[in-house]
Amino acid sequence: MKKLLLLLTISCISSSVLAQDWANLERFKKENSTIMKEQKKAQRVVFMGNSITEGWSNFDPDFFNENQYINRGIGGQTTPQMLLRFRQDVLDIKANTVVILAGINDIAENTGPITLNQILGNIISMCELADQNNISVILSSVLPANNFPWQPKINPTQKVIELNKMIHEYANSKSITYVDYYSKMVDEQQGLISSYGYDPVHPNLEG
Repeated sequence: MKKLLLLLTISCISSSVLAQDWANLERFKKENSTIMKEQKKAQRVVFMGNSITEGWSNFDPDFFNENQYINRGIGGQTTPQMLLRFRQDVLDIKANTVVILAGINDIAENTGPITLNQILGNIISMCELADQNNISVILSSVLPANNFPWQPKINPTQKVIELNKMIHEYANSKSITYVDYYSKMVDEQQGLISSYGYDPVHPNLEG
């Protein structure tokens, strides 16, 4: 009887998690299906990320439209969520290049506590999946931030610096292109330059 109750409990929890679509797998399902049916006319460059990537299309849609870039940013996401949807949002649509910007929401603990090594591990897993499918990778630094409006008790400053160092070292070790947004956008308080953002985390059009 206890085993039956345990199985029922696990089943209910699993159903609840699936119903919530934790990684937002449904978000780009229709768009991905359309892309997969199209004849490939150009190099497919996919931008995988969070709200910073997602917002880029809103601030500068021409950048994506004119270059036929594909935006797969989802606001609030952490690296385990991105890793979970990496196959359908990058591999299955036959990307040639993927630009990965990830980590800030992990530091904010959006999906719970996580170590820097675990964050890097998820990023490495995405890179390895890309490499196994002959997809070029561009790794981006985490943007500067010295506070989170939605997590005021967390000070991200040093973790951002440390994570960027780890990402950069990994990129160098694998001859992966690394884009350093951090050094171009950081202020004297190790936060985002105010004129580059509409809040302490998210860049505006100028940023």
